[in-house]
Amino acid sequence: MNLYFAPHTCALATHIALEEAGATYSLTRLNFAANDQRKPEYLAVNPKGRVPALATARGVLTETPAMLAYVAQSFPAARLAPLDDPFAFARVQAFNSYLCSTVHVAHAHRMRGYRWVDAGDAAAIAAMQRKVPQSVREAFDLVERDLAPGGWVMGGTYTICDPYLFTLAQWLEADGVDPAALPKIADHRARMAERPAVKRAIAAELAPA
Repeated sequence: MNLYFAPHTCALATHIALEEAGATYSLTRLNFAANDQRKPEYLAVNPKGRVPALATARGVLTETPAMLAYVAQSFPAARLAPLDDPFAFARVQAFNSYLCSTVHVAHAHRMRGYRWVDAGDAAAIAAMQRKVPQSVREAFDLVERDLAPGGWVMGGTYTICDPYLFTLAQWLEADGVDPAALPKIADHRARMAERPAVKRAIAAELAPA
């Protein structure tokens, strides 16, 4: 497997999951400043022009919830998801889908408003940016409400939900949200940061190119 990533993106969630699973994989770093994600070489891999993408023996996967599920199912011994319980696995998928479709989209309004309005519409772009602290905070409020103190997203068992939540929670301050207002998420973020797999993934992504 080969993971296409850029530092400080949601690719970190899949990267952590690969480390947790003990997978053998390689990395391809994309430089967003050089617009690598829009170059023909990468568009041939992922026509969406975004990261992450995971090249496997059967083809390329995109979208973080799908990649996380693939890692969990490919390495069942790592027990990264309740694969033997359809309802519990659906809950994992529901949570990761919420992060993907709601939390990440709210965050993206801060830097990528051009996806929703014309890039030249400065007033609309500014309005979306002003809304980000509120929309991101409200999205995380739902997670905070259901997160067990001192536990993991799905309760007492670590799953593929946890690296995804950790990755998006890394952006709270930049989105204008005080983590102190989300104490359970802040605690989760701190505990995740101490996991060896998380440390290895972050170190690899921040290593000099």
